[in-house]
Amino acid sequence: MKKLFSFLTVLSLIFVSCEKEDKLAFAPSKYLSDSCANCPSVKITIPNALEDSKIAKTINNSLKEEIIYLLTFEDGMDVSSIEEAIASFKNGYTIQKNKFPDESIGWEAKIEGEVAYEDENIVTIQLKTYIFTGGAHGYAPTRFLNFDKKNGLELENWELFKDLDAFMRFAETKFRVQEHVPLEKSINSTGFMFDDNSFYLSENIGFTNEGLKLYYDQYEVASYADGPIVLNLPYKEIADYLTYKVKYKAD
Repeated sequence: MKKLFSFLTVLSLIFVSCEKEDKLAFAPSKYLSDSCANCPSVKITIPNALEDSKIAKTINNSLKEEIIYLLTFEDGMDVSSIEEAIASFKNGYTIQKNKFPDESIGWEAKIEGEVAYEDENIVTIQLKTYIFTGGAHGYAPTRFLNFDKKNGLELENWELFKDLDAFMRFAETKFRVQEHVPLEKSINSTGFMFDDNSFYLSENIGFTNEGLKLYYDQYEVASYADGPIVLNLPYKEIADYLTYKVKYKAD
């Protein structure tokens, strides 16, 4: 009995080891702004890929570039790091504060990243962001960054599909059913705001454990009050459309 237990234990360890070999090693990286009366609040937590590999470097660089894009203001600064992006955000606040000294509400930026999906082929990082720079309300975009692990590349949305047009037709049908838009009427007939009254995929598409997620940010196809529109497509329904094989339960 002891021999059987030892044998099963070894098999279990081998299985766990093989699973871990398919996963990248991440650790959280945190960035905070200076704490002072005239400083905007910036809080950033993102996964940092720890390996010395092409895919790890690509992921870390893409996350850095995305955060630089989100935080940098046109203030003449040459921004090449997250720390410099935070400084740019602070500088933008200072400029606005000097222009409008009676403005009492401070700026805020909060960015949180997590691994939304990973298998031997794909890894997806999701970034949830809230940025407030004055006005009636803040800006809260969600970003999905998809990566080809074997080739060490960040993927464009069109690269996720074998036939983009065919997938778009499928997604439109699912969107109409979910949002109660009659198939025989225009896509904007119930109040949506698709450009040219034609359906299109969201700017942000990402792999998750629940399925492929199409995430339409606020204002992308609807009013701010409607909030983000999210269409989740189970992998068993879209496997034939995808360039990459993903693991899912067939039942």
